[in-house]
Amino acid sequence: MKRNKSLYERAKKMMPGGVNSPVRAFKNVGGTPLFIERGLGSKIWDCEGKRYIDYVLSWGPLILGHSHPQIIKAVKDSLEKGTSFGAPSEYEIKLAELIIKAFPSIEKIRMVNSGTEATMSAIRLARAYTKRDKIIKFEGCYHGHGDSFLIKAGSGALTFGSPSSPGITLGSAKDTLNADFNDIDSVKKLIRKNKGKIAAVIVEPIAGNMGCVIGDTDFLKELRDITANEEILLIFDEVMTGFRVSYGGAQRIFNIKPDLTMLGKIIGGGLPVGAYGGRRDIMSLISPEGPVYQAGTLSGNPIAMRAGYETLNIMRKDKDFYRKLEAKSRILGEGIKENIKKLNIPLNYAEFNSMSCLYFAKEKVKDFKSALKSDTKKFAAYFKNMLERGIYAAPSQFESVFLSSAHTEKDLEITIKANYESLKSIYF
Repeated sequence: MKRNKSLYERAKKMMPGGVNSPVRAFKNVGGTPLFIERGLGSKIWDCEGKRYIDYVLSWGPLILGHSHPQIIKAVKDSLEKGTSFGAPSEYEIKLAELIIKAFPSIEKIRMVNSGTEATMSAIRLARAYTKRDKIIKFEGCYHGHGDSFLIKAGSGALTFGSPSSPGITLGSAKDTLNADFNDIDSVKKLIRKNKGKIAAVIVEPIAGNMGCVIGDTDFLKELRDITANEEILLIFDEVMTGFRVSYGGAQRIFNIKPDLTMLGKIIGGGLPVGAYGGRRDIMSLISPEGPVYQAGTLSGNPIAMRAGYETLNIMRKDKDFYRKLEAKSRILGEGIKENIKKLNIPLNYAEFNSMSCLYFAKEKVKDFKSALKSDTKKFAAYFKNMLERGIYAAPSQFESVFLSSAHTEKDLEITIKANYESLKSIYF
């Protein structure tokens, strides 16, 4: 780890915590973060040449694995024509057409540069459309680092939240209400208390920043009914799940049609991109068609649009793409659950298609409160053990593991064996 450590020490002199995004600093697990030099297929190599089977996949979007030859070819072709124009290009239209065809709830779409930008813009749009100020979000769901979302729950379901980061004003906090994930009664209470004041309810249908917490079908369907009855917009944050859990996102699986949807870097083949879209009458309020201002110099960047178009086309043309991906996920999940059974240890494994999380908790995790019961110290020890065995997963108990089409049965076999050995070394 000499070169990794040397780079980290250099980085800390110039960057806060030595990183450009907090979780990369390994603060939750201890030790020195890896500085990655390259990736190919299901593997990454650090600056010291050590190879790892990668289950982070740039936090989810690399569903085809690293450096897919068709994506690389498309990016090179686009790069040779120019890096950025600040003007429209054809692949913006072609990508938008694929997304709209895949998501029946999306009639118009706006490309942006990140998931955070998409969620911030969608909330502004919802407030303009409804002429209301307040929003409801769910404790433990992550929607980027916009001011409206960095609000922690108050002491009870009916209290206002408070800023969870310095720099967030009390004004932002008073307009953000926190409900409990998978608890429809907590939503009903907030709506009754704030009748006619709530613009939108925003939710991850599968919460990937609590690990992997699946929204109950009845909870999500009732959420749709309540918001429709109260003329509140329902916003699905599918930055993580869109095109990952199905070609059409979680909303296709749950058969729920939100008013607005956010998508993330998977629509750019892993390049910096995001998008928000929804009903025509709502999206038509966006400038220049309507009065709600939102702009971005790099929005619709030609390289990201081309990479995204190629990515979605590969998945669209392979009718068995998701079936094969889910089969791999089952192999991994069954192997890990069998290890837990053999070792007779109190762990909980959650999975949804190609997303999963191993919780160091006895009970099934269904919301933020139950997720917090997980033993983070045990997880940190497990993470280090897996890393030593060449398995790279998210350095946090509360992040999902992701699979790609590039992962092989051999990769899964190695991972299951490493999982058994790591758990055994921790508990025995």
